[in-house]
Amino acid sequence: MAVGVRDPYEVLGVARGAGRDEIQRAYRRLARRYHPDVSAEPGAEERFKEITAAYRVLADPKRRREYDAGRRSHQRYHGGIDIDLSGGLFRGARGADARAELTIGVETAYTGGRRRVTLPGPAGRPRQYDVDVPPGVVEGERLRLPGQGAPGTRGGPSGDLFLVVRLAPHPRFKVSGRDVMVEVPLSPWEAALGAVVPVGLPTGPLRLDVPAGSSSGRRLRLRGQGLPNPHGPAGDLFAEIRIVVPERLTPGERALYRSLARESPFDARLT
Repeated sequence: MAVGVRDPYEVLGVARGAGRDEIQRAYRRLARRYHPDVSAEPGAEERFKEITAAYRVLADPKRRREYDAGRRSHQRYHGGIDIDLSGGLFRGARGADARAELTIGVETAYTGGRRRVTLPGPAGRPRQYDVDVPPGVVEGERLRLPGQGAPGTRGGPSGDLFLVVRLAPHPRFKVSGRDVMVEVPLSPWEAALGAVVPVGLPTGPLRLDVPAGSSSGRRLRLRGQGLPNPHGPAGDLFAEIRIVVPERLTPGERALYRSLARESPFDARLT
């Protein structure tokens, strides 16, 4: 082995008999720590390249066998460089993929839109990306930015950046997959007699037909009015009834309620 070149087992901190899963766990742990996009440690970029190169040797059964067998006259190991065994020519290594989170509102999940993302960059310099968010993205979906991951070595291509979508809490909407739930406030007489009321969505208002005799907690389903789906049917909208009583009654309203209380045999405790 050339002077100054470290043993890949030593680089990853694993024993020579380590299995593939152990090697992969060690690589992921070290890559998260030294990735140049997130690490502020001195020399993180070189350390990351060394870790990646070591992993490429040990994760490939053929390369690992050749390394263990001492065929270093045909293959030199050096951080960040792959060697083509068929001809001994250097070739670039692809950079590692990177991952970050992108938080959007329910409105953007409905309609899509452009968002600016700021992420840590090398030497503490932030990097900004303008991301086109398509309509219908859901919690956990990944948006791929090709070539925006870690840079490659020796002219190799850069990795990709994957943005994992997170939906921010909303004061009115609750989202489950592509289904959306929204509360609809009703007056007591609207709930008792039935009504057609507006429901505001990011895509525009809808008219909800509330059946007579609707109590608080009742859910009305509007098919296809949830989050859109570019690859299939859209989610559903569930409108949950919430009856709201006036805080202050006019004398006329009070008289009507008292008359209703005398006339109606309805007892809410017996339903």
